[in-house]
Amino acid sequence: MIFENQYIQERIKKVEILRSEGINPYPNGIAKGVGSETFYKSCQHLHAKQEGQKRDESVEFRLTGRLKFVRIMGKASFAKLQDSDGLVQIYYNRDDLAEGYYNKMKKLIEVGDIVEAVGFGFVTQTGEITLHCRELNLVTKSISPLPEKFHGLQDQELRYRQRYLDMIMNPEVTKNFIKRSKIVSLIRAFFESKGFLEVETPMLHPIPGGANARPFVTHHNALGIERYLRIAPELYLKRLIVGGMDAVFEINRNFRNEGMDHTHNPEFTMLEFYWAYKNYKDLIEITQEMFEYLLERLNLPTILEYEDKQIDFSAPFVQVSYIDAIVDIGGVDREIAQSSQKALAFLKANNVKVQENLTLGYLQAELFDAFVEDKLVNPTFITDFPIDISPLARRSDKNPDVAERFELFIAGKEISNGFSELNDPIDQYERFKAQVKAKDATGDDEAMHMDTDYVKALSYGMTPTAGEGIGIDRLVMMLTNQSSIRDVLLFPAMRPEITHSVKTEE
Repeated sequence: MIFENQYIQERIKKVEILRSEGINPYPNGIAKGVGSETFYKSCQHLHAKQEGQKRDESVEFRLTGRLKFVRIMGKASFAKLQDSDGLVQIYYNRDDLAEGYYNKMKKLIEVGDIVEAVGFGFVTQTGEITLHCRELNLVTKSISPLPEKFHGLQDQELRYRQRYLDMIMNPEVTKNFIKRSKIVSLIRAFFESKGFLEVETPMLHPIPGGANARPFVTHHNALGIERYLRIAPELYLKRLIVGGMDAVFEINRNFRNEGMDHTHNPEFTMLEFYWAYKNYKDLIEITQEMFEYLLERLNLPTILEYEDKQIDFSAPFVQVSYIDAIVDIGGVDREIAQSSQKALAFLKANNVKVQENLTLGYLQAELFDAFVEDKLVNPTFITDFPIDISPLARRSDKNPDVAERFELFIAGKEISNGFSELNDPIDQYERFKAQVKAKDATGDDEAMHMDTDYVKALSYGMTPTAGEGIGIDRLVMMLTNQSSIRDVLLFPAMRPEITHSVKTEE
């Protein structure tokens, strides 16, 4: 039982006492009070008054919020009330409240409760602006005690599992999620200002597609068939380009049945956008422009602190080809990087586990992951990807082994992936077949399936198009200086719960 804890039982008894006194511990119809920030600003002039006169009983304020601290001193009490703006001190005593109310309520109203405080502003002898209460009403009785104030909520796993408690105890957490919401809102405004149309595409797919990833599988009872939670919306968004929409975007969830770590969660938020009559170079330009837009409107400097690094977002971002990055940044000899046999031997010699039958492009990807990615601190566009690891991207006219594709890396993490879209239906069909063959040969659960309906859509003709996906969660991590994706997800995926104990105020 969740209510067996002795401290919870004591609070439940107080709920019963309140009801017996005719006080509803969960009343309705109470409006939100003025914010503590407004209260402070309205009372700043009190500091200028002479000693003994630092009060103004002519202006009444009504504050609502959660009690975070209570100090009872006989006939009077001080408390700290927390609202969405921050903490504010309130003062209440026996003589200023209704007759008998203070003595009745001083042990029934406690830390964790949500209250309504009505009164006037004054400045204490220590110089703190405080609300002198004429009324103190219970809005919501808390029956679970908060963690005690000195140790707070330090258990990281419990913070993720009980995010509501994390937000109560750590107001800066709420501020980060408010910033996340603002970032998403700004991204939406940015793309709408560029003439893009926001759309919604299916979450349940008949086959997994749009990325190399292992899907979640579910069952549709009415149809009696399997469905897959989408790993990417790409193929549906490009169908809209075929249908005549020239610029579309979607901000929504993707699902990948893979491992969890500080940069991966099985469900995550992506921005994907597709732009007719554009190519990957246009995407690079608009991506840089989006970062400039975000930094300006979030009032952030171009050089940001992230973990132990300083990241310079000054434009233009660096651009390096895939092979040059392996050679010049990763320190791998060019002959090794361009030979399947030598690359395989080199990877084994450096204790990188790799399958024997990988193509050169996949071996180059292993070289990149092992020797380059972590070194890309400042925003860097890696361009000209191997074609065999880019099944949906257009081939370069100059080099058929290379795709017109880029990925943006910041602080050693991939932030976005974009390319000129493949719109040749025959080429797309052959690449899907190659993916299916590789899947059968290697047992790769992440290889793409054959999507004949998408190939059919391309056969009607898709304009030259460029498309990109940007990981919202990782972007928010960068802009809020958070090292773990769990710190930018309100409710991250967690393993089955193990009982945790938290030292409380009781």
